[in-house]
Amino acid sequence: MKAGQIVAPRQIEIVDIEQPNLADYPDGTVMIKTAHSAICGTDMPSFVLEHPADSYPLGPGLSIHEAIGIVTESTSDKFKAGDEVLALPRYVGGLSEYFLSDESVTLPLTDFPRKDCILMSQPLGTVVWACRKLPNLLNLDTVVIGQGPMGLLFTHMLSNLGARTVITTDLVDFRLSVSKKMQATHTINAAKEDPVAAVEEITEGRMADLVIEVVGHQTETINACLQLLKRDGTLLAFGVPDDQIYDFHFADFFRKNIRFIGSVGPDAPNDFPLAMDMIAQGRLDVSPIITHHLPFTEAQLGFEMALNKKDEAIKIVFDYE
Repeated sequence: MKAGQIVAPRQIEIVDIEQPNLADYPDGTVMIKTAHSAICGTDMPSFVLEHPADSYPLGPGLSIHEAIGIVTESTSDKFKAGDEVLALPRYVGGLSEYFLSDESVTLPLTDFPRKDCILMSQPLGTVVWACRKLPNLLNLDTVVIGQGPMGLLFTHMLSNLGARTVITTDLVDFRLSVSKKMQATHTINAAKEDPVAAVEEITEGRMADLVIEVVGHQTETINACLQLLKRDGTLLAFGVPDDQIYDFHFADFFRKNIRFIGSVGPDAPNDFPLAMDMIAQGRLDVSPIITHHLPFTEAQLGFEMALNKKDEAIKIVFDYE
């Protein structure tokens, strides 16, 4: 079978590898023929960051983990050949024609005409998990820093949860235009105006009850969150850190009595089905964030587009047929 493999920093090749033998894996494993997969922001460090030379090539299919497909073989009594599923890849990464998953992180697909939209249940499930940790948001002022795919999903979710204002910031005007489609009440281009002054004006001096950081991969925006929060506000850190140590403005955090929450990953058995239902029932329209479809054999182009925000790319889906 064919799989994408990172062979050097920022270099993916399509390689031929042996298809896994299900008998070599524990009971409860399912083999899935991939239909669609998608690039997540957490995949970018594997593509961009330089690993020790002897670690290349990285494992086949890494690090794609958003994937749906059709079960071809199963040692699970929950799934049989022909079942359409969403699953988290195990043993072999999702940038492959076939991948394996465990029954505990495999879910049947809801009947919905756009399978690429149902694929978004995986990232949306991580948003659901994060939002479980938040206070009641009815009539609160909220800010989402970063309007990439995950930030846009948070934007729509905060609107669904009844926030009074859903203020979004980014450096790219196109993403802010999509943010309005995802129910943002106000948008701020932080390269063109001061977010602190803008949030102060929008909230009539109240500042934000909740700020969500969805940028990651640098250390500056976490401190920007502190400036936007009111006293006793909540900071949710969702963006993936590349650095072990941050220059954190602890005095601002301390004196404002801020509640700090981190969130990574989902509770897959509970959060993915809810996310899938929200999409299938039309309660959360994810279609505006899906901007590109590419054959998975063009993975190199897809990762470059995602990294450089080329061609107004937001969410890039790979197709396997």
